[in-house]
Amino acid sequence: MTSVLKEESTITAKGQTTVPKSVRQALGVDYGGRITFTVDAQRRVIVEKVEDEAADPVVGSFLNFLAQDMAANPQRSIVPLTSALLSRVAVLVEDLESDPGETIDGETVL
Repeated sequence: MTSVLKEESTITAKGQTTVPKSVRQALGVDYGGRITFTVDAQRRVIVEKVEDEAADPVVGSFLNFLAQDMAANPQRSIVPLTSALLSRVAVLVEDLESDPGETIDGETVL
């Protein structure tokens, strides 16, 4: 692996370190930015900038509409499920197995 940049940093007693300015600039991260660390089988660490997911403007607009409607009309925006809808949901999920303690494989966003 050819190095383009190599810097050194000290780890504090609390396990913290400062990412050198030249590394932050090379990654394109600034104060408040996020980085991820990946350790490979040879114990090499790869540091990468965490890219923010692009927000979908349609979804954002819809969520804003819902929030405004709920604030303006709480009496009709938040209502309990009817027994008919609750029964329908129960039928749809009756064959599904779930374990809340089970580890989820793959990437998840909650």
